[in-house]
Amino acid sequence: MTTTGPSHRLSAGDAAPAFSLPDSEGGTTSLADFAGQRTVLYFYPQAGTPACTQQACDFRDSLAAISGAGLAVVGVSPDPADAVRRFAAEQHLGFRLVADEDHSVAEAYGAWGEKVNHGRTYQGLIRSTFVIGADGRIELAQYNVRAKGHVAKLQRDLKIVPVH
Repeated sequence: MTTTGPSHRLSAGDAAPAFSLPDSEGGTTSLADFAGQRTVLYFYPQAGTPACTQQACDFRDSLAAISGAGLAVVGVSPDPADAVRRFAAEQHLGFRLVADEDHSVAEAYGAWGEKVNHGRTYQGLIRSTFVIGADGRIELAQYNVRAKGHVAKLQRDLKIVPVH
C-alpha cells in the first residue's frame, strides 16, 4: 500500500490543531485536557485489525516508560465511539482512544489522504504519530509509520528508556 498523502502536513513548531471527540471512557477528550503536558497523539485506521491491535498493545506495554517520561498517549481512529470503547476495554489499554468518525481531526493533522492498495485508490487514514509539546506545538510529526516496531522507534527518537 502506498500513500500520496494530504495536501498539507504538520511540522515541528506548528500549532497542534484543537479537537474535542467522544472517547473510550464514555466522555469527551479534548486537546485542552492535556494543556501543559506533552502528549503522543497517534492515528490508526481501524480498531481490532491486526496491525492496529499490535500498535495499541505496543503503546499499552510501553505506557509506564512513556508516562514516566511525562507524556500522555491518545489514539485517534475514524471508528465510531462504541468501537473505540470496546477496543480499549478488550485490550486493557490504559490510555484514551477517541472517535473521529468524520475524520475532520485526521484531516487537520494531515493524516487523511489518498491511499493505494492492490491498485485501488481511495481516501483513508494515514497511520501517523505526533508529539505535542506542553506549549501546544508540534515537536515531532511522523507520517506513514509502520505499526510493527513503531512504538520502540518512537521511544528511541524521544530517548525514552524502556521499563522492564
